[in-house]
Amino acid sequence: MKDMALWNEGDWIVTIAAVILTAFLVIGALAITRPKEEVMGHPKGLYVLFFAEMWERFSYYGMRALLVLYLVKHWLYSDGSASLIYGAYTSLVYITPVLGGWLADRYLGQRKAVAFGAVLLTLGHFFMAFEGDGSGYANDPTLNVFWLALALIIVGSGFLKANISVIVGQLYPRTDMRRDSAYTIFYIGINLGAAAGTIIAGYLGETLGWAYGFGAAGVGMLLGLFVFVLGKPLLRGQGEPPVPAKLKEKVAGLNLEWLLYIVGFGGVAVIWALIQFQEAVGWLLLVSGILLLGYVLQQALYKIEDNTGKVSSGSTSGVFYGGVGVLLATAAWMIVQQGADTIAAVGGVLGLVLVVAACVMEAGKTANDARDRVFAMIFIILLMPLFWGLFEQAGGSVNLFTDRYVDRQGVPTSLFQSINPIYIILLGPIFAGLWQFLAKRGWEPNTYAKMGLGIIQMGLAFVVLVLGANAAGNALVPVLFIFLFYLLSTTGELCLSPVGLSAINRLSVRHMASLMMAAFFFGTAGGNFVAGFMGTLMGEGGHGGEITRDGALDVYWTMGLVAAGIGAFVVLVSPLVRRLMHLDRLRDDDVGDDLLGQSEGPGEAQGAGAHPETRPAG
Repeated sequence: MKDMALWNEGDWIVTIAAVILTAFLVIGALAITRPKEEVMGHPKGLYVLFFAEMWERFSYYGMRALLVLYLVKHWLYSDGSASLIYGAYTSLVYITPVLGGWLADRYLGQRKAVAFGAVLLTLGHFFMAFEGDGSGYANDPTLNVFWLALALIIVGSGFLKANISVIVGQLYPRTDMRRDSAYTIFYIGINLGAAAGTIIAGYLGETLGWAYGFGAAGVGMLLGLFVFVLGKPLLRGQGEPPVPAKLKEKVAGLNLEWLLYIVGFGGVAVIWALIQFQEAVGWLLLVSGILLLGYVLQQALYKIEDNTGKVSSGSTSGVFYGGVGVLLATAAWMIVQQGADTIAAVGGVLGLVLVVAACVMEAGKTANDARDRVFAMIFIILLMPLFWGLFEQAGGSVNLFTDRYVDRQGVPTSLFQSINPIYIILLGPIFAGLWQFLAKRGWEPNTYAKMGLGIIQMGLAFVVLVLGANAAGNALVPVLFIFLFYLLSTTGELCLSPVGLSAINRLSVRHMASLMMAAFFFGTAGGNFVAGFMGTLMGEGGHGGEITRDGALDVYWTMGLVAAGIGAFVVLVSPLVRRLMHLDRLRDDDVGDDLLGQSEGPGEAQGAGAHPETRPAG
């Protein structure tokens, strides 16, 4: 063991993180084992979910902090290829919860789905510890084990993250005033796990060996599984299958429950094949995005009743379907050409013009508040790829930039990714109080203004980083500017992420609630892939080679200014877009004020866990 006199900043940081984590575990164990039904005014089941989710986030963020560094330094991928793998991986993590949540709502129930997801995640993190012989991806067959590990984590996240927050809500009646504070406690667990995992697993991976870091993440997930299984009696019977007898029905000679688990492992096989072809993931996202948003608009234009109870005659449907068809044809052309060209640009513009024209013509025919609210939600969804494409640079290109060009003063690179969850814990309550303070005085910005401000701050994060790097000249960039980068990206996240999720939650009509929430997370998934793609533009000649200092700063400067400009535009048009929400005529129906699996609290970038099953009022 290293003499304490020789400890550097990284050694002290990881020790402090371990002490804080241990303190939380001891306090939690004492609280859960007390004979009382509730602890600090909340059922013990909340703390079971708190620690289970904390360990899941420990494992996920610990692995995420190391992933790009591991790909470049161990598997010898180019910076561009590593960024693209990172983007494909994180985007798929956002898509699988849609299926995982649906299977839980229809068949498994949230508890069984979470337990199954935790098993897959534990296996995935342990398989990440298989390093191979170190000869690189081109020569080492152990790479297939690495792809298997990613596939297990992606599918496991789909089952777990889609459902664990649902159980939090189920512990309380819908009108229980403790619900908000329960989710606040839960989100503290999320970010505590994210910070501790990044620090501890990142430190072990970079100082002792990759297997130690990924192994620590696996141990964390295994502990989360134990907490969840052993804490089942404290969940008060929540999260059970909707029709338990149905799981025992025979299908192809097997109980339906076991067949669903086999389907889950089949999903692992599909993802194992897909994740190896990252560009295919991008094309799949493009085509799926056109189809999903096309379906959302088709429902809004031609299926939703207007204010008089009538449905559109569909006179503009030819224009609308023609536009969607042109967009799909353009996507197919881009896939064949493996990129965009003049024909793709013309086709994209033509398709969008036709779709927008159909929307404008329908909007002019009759007043329809529900349709207008769908337009307002689509505006939010379209902002997601922009914001998350910039935000997720933190785990990709910014991680590599920090490793090579920042004066880290002996601190392992991966530990800097803990700054975001720490800022979230510190600033989340301040932002919540700020909105309440402004609202009481009539000064609170509207939903779209907040989101625009979030995008501006995300852009300014890159501008500040570039200015700091240029001021340093040829010297390493002072670490202060990395802290400022994460500060601005975190405040931007707090302005955008919970606000956007809340708006989708609030504006969705009953029969489209699940569809709109899926579209929201699909937009976020697209942003994650965009983040990986942007990382390929910072190398020599912009062709996916090693990220250079000047190449990264040039792209960061452009991204920052463009984002700040778009954010300013969003703020300017926010009063106009807000009118589409028709808040003065928004009324409750038989859907409650929340969706099952509502927001897990602000600032949990990889949450993807708010599953949009509607909750009946009453």
